[in-house]
Amino acid sequence: MKSILLLITATMVLSSCGMQSLPQGKNEVEASLAEITNQYKRRADLIPNLVSTVKGYASHEKDTLQGVVEARAKATQLTVDASSLTPEKLQNFRKVQGDLSMALGKLMSIAENYPNLKADTQFRDLQAQLEGTENRITVARNRYIETVKNFNNLVTVPPTSWFNSMFFHHDKVPQWDVTPDEKAQVEKAPEVKF
Repeated sequence: MKSILLLITATMVLSSCGMQSLPQGKNEVEASLAEITNQYKRRADLIPNLVSTVKGYASHEKDTLQGVVEARAKATQLTVDASSLTPEKLQNFRKVQGDLSMALGKLMSIAENYPNLKADTQFRDLQAQLEGTENRITVARNRYIETVKNFNNLVTVPPTSWFNSMFFHHDKVPQWDVTPDEKAQVEKAPEVKF
């Protein structure tokens, strides 16, 4: 009877110190990264229809359209795997997705020069879907940031980190950050002209 109580007590102590929370935390990180890639795929799936619609109204904007197509191709070729994620792989993934975001921004800005395009219902629907997807991407990235923070705390903060080093040995997971291009864009003050 004593050995059963001792076993139950030991299990509860180990469980509360991270024996279960580390694998659960790793699963949360993987799920949140999968959600980011899912939302980026949704965005990539909208692009061909968007390019096609814009091409019908603004065919001489060839460079912008080609830039979007090329950025989409690069973004869909590069995938991330949570089980072998490194800071470099995550940075490359963020960069190609950021390049696609900038190309899409240029594409959307040319719509201002084409009133018929702005009035096209298909374009407006695609624009609304793209905007909704960008919001979903932001939510998914925020969730990833939070789950990585929680997991990295489990890996580095005692007492869970002691059990991690004895039983699991998980390394910290790379955190999401803006790319250097995005950082430069944020740091550059916008010009206002009247």
